[in-house]
Amino acid sequence: MKKIKLLGSAMLVSLALFSQSSFAKEYKIGASLLTQQHPFYIDLANAMKSEAKKDNVNLSISIANQDLNKQLSDVEDFITKKVDAIIISPVDSKGVQAAIIKADKAGIPVITVDVAAEGVPVVTHVATDNYAGGVQAGKLMGKMLNGKGTVAIISYPALQSVVARVEGFKKGLGETPDIKIVAEQPGITRAEALTTAQNIMQANPGLSGLFGFGDDAALAAVIAAKSARNDNIRIIGFDGMKEARDAVDSEKTFAAVIRQYPDQMGEKAIDAAVDHLNGKSVEKLIPVQPGVYTGK
Repeated sequence: MKKIKLLGSAMLVSLALFSQSSFAKEYKIGASLLTQQHPFYIDLANAMKSEAKKDNVNLSISIANQDLNKQLSDVEDFITKKVDAIIISPVDSKGVQAAIIKADKAGIPVITVDVAAEGVPVVTHVATDNYAGGVQAGKLMGKMLNGKGTVAIISYPALQSVVARVEGFKKGLGETPDIKIVAEQPGITRAEALTTAQNIMQANPGLSGLFGFGDDAALAAVIAAKSARNDNIRIIGFDGMKEARDAVDSEKTFAAVIRQYPDQMGEKAIDAAVDHLNGKSVEKLIPVQPGVYTGK
C-alpha cells in the first residue's frame, strides 16, 4: 500500500509539471537587429534564439541592414502582428523614436539591446558598459604611448553606444594630457573606415595612436597603417570578435581590443522581456561588463 501511495504521489507531481510546461504561455517576441554583417550581431542573434527556445518564446528576428527605414517598417510589422514584446538594436538612436512610440501606444513593451534609444522610455536597456570600456581604452592608449603623442578616433556618431565609448575614451586618455587628439571622423562600415583612416594618416604623418569604435574600424586602420608605412602606431578597437582578437595576436599595430560579450547580451534581453511579461520587476539598465584583450 505504501508503494502504491508513493507511486501515486510521483504520478501527480509528474502530471503537475507536465501541465505547467504544456500550458505555459508561449510569448511572441519580435527583434529588429542592426545588422547581420558583423560577427557581434551574429553571436547576439544566435544567443537570443537559444535563450528563446529555453524560455518557450516564439522569436521572430528581422535584420535592418543599417537602414533606418527598413527598421521602422519591420517594427511596424511586429506591431501589426501583435507581438507581446519587441527587442530593438537601433540603427539610429534618435531616428528609432517614432517606432518605439508606436509600439508603446499599441501596448507593446520595448527593450533595447546594444544600442540605446534617445528620448523615449523603454522597459530596459541591455548593453555593454560602453563608457567604462571607452575609459579602459583611453587609459590603455595613454600607457602604450608613454603619455605623449597624437591620436585619432574613428566614430559612428548616430549610435549612442558609440558616443559613450568615445566620451569614455577621451576621459581615460585625459589622464595623459600630453597626448593630443588630432582628428575624429566617422567610418561606419569597414570600407568607409578604411577611407577615413587613410585620410587621417595622410593628414597626420607619424600618427601615434588610433581608437576605432568597433572591430571593423580598427581592422581598417591596420590596413591603412600598412599603406602609410606607419609600423609604430598603436591601434585599439572595440567589440573583440574572433577576427579582431586574431589580428591583435598577429599584427604589430593592433595593440588591443575592448571585448564585448554579445552572447550574454542576447540571453539577458530575452530573459528581461519574459520577466517583464510575467509581471516581474526589471532593472532599467542591465549592464554587461567589458573585458580587454591584448594578445595571447
